[in-house]
Amino acid sequence: MKKQVSLLVLALAAGLALSGCSKKEEAAPAAAPAPVAVSKIVVGLDDNFPPMGFRDEKNALVGFDIDLAREAAKRLGAEVEFKPIDWNAKEAELGGKRVDVLWNGLTITDKRKEQIAFTAPYLENRQIIVVAAGSPIKGKADLAGKVIGVQEGSSAVEAIEKDAATLKTIKELKKFGDNVTALMDLKTGRLEALVVDEVVGRYYTAKKPGEYVILEDNFGTEEYGVGVRKDDGELLAKLQKAIDEMKKDGAAGRISSQWFGKDIVK
Repeated sequence: MKKQVSLLVLALAAGLALSGCSKKEEAAPAAAPAPVAVSKIVVGLDDNFPPMGFRDEKNALVGFDIDLAREAAKRLGAEVEFKPIDWNAKEAELGGKRVDVLWNGLTITDKRKEQIAFTAPYLENRQIIVVAAGSPIKGKADLAGKVIGVQEGSSAVEAIEKDAATLKTIKELKKFGDNVTALMDLKTGRLEALVVDEVVGRYYTAKKPGEYVILEDNFGTEEYGVGVRKDDGELLAKLQKAIDEMKKDGAAGRISSQWFGKDIVK
C-alpha cells in the first residue's frame, strides 16, 4: 500500500512539474511611456510683424504673440527661444525641426492644415485694404488696374486669390518680404494699395496719423492659431491646455489689453 501511495505521489509531482514546464508565465502588460517633459520650445516667427512679433528700438523681440508664448512656456516649465525665420518658408522650418512651433499671427487655413496641426483659434482677424491718404481708391472695385501689395507667404495672398472677380482686375500682385517695407512703398507711391492683417495694419497706421486710410471693404475674416508639427500631438495638447488656462484666469486678456487697449482674445 505504501508503495502504491508513493507511486501516486511521484506521478502527481511529475505531472505538476511537466505542467509548470509547458505553461509559460504570462508577461505583465507593458507600462505606458511616461509623458516627456517639455524643457525648451523654439518659436519660429517673422520679427517684422508688429504688434505680434517685432524688434523694438533696442533690437529686443517684443509683441503680443511674444508675450503670449512666454507666458505659455512659463506654465509648461519650459525655456522659450524665439527664432526669426523666412515666413515664406515657415512650413519647411517647422517640418525640418528647426523650430518647434509657429506663433506669430499664423492664420488657420485649409491649405496650411495639410502640413500643420493648429491649436484652437485665439484671435480673430480680417484682411484689410490700406491706401495712402488722398488715394482715389475707395473700395475693392477701385483696385482694377492697380498694383496691390501683400506679404509673401501671408494669408493675404490666399484671401485675394479666393476673390477671383477682384483678382482678375488687378494689374499686379506685388509680394514683399514684410509689411513694413510694403507700407513704405505705399507711402512713396510705388504701391497703390496694401492688403494686410488688420491687427498689423491698424497698429502701424495708428503710429502714422494722416498718412494712411483703411477702407471699409476687406477680404474676409480669419482666425489665428499656434502651429505645431502634425506628429507632435503631445506638445499641441500641452500648449492648448496652457492657452485655455491663460484665457480662463485672465492672463491672456491682460496681455491683450497691454497691446490693443482691450481684451480681443477669442
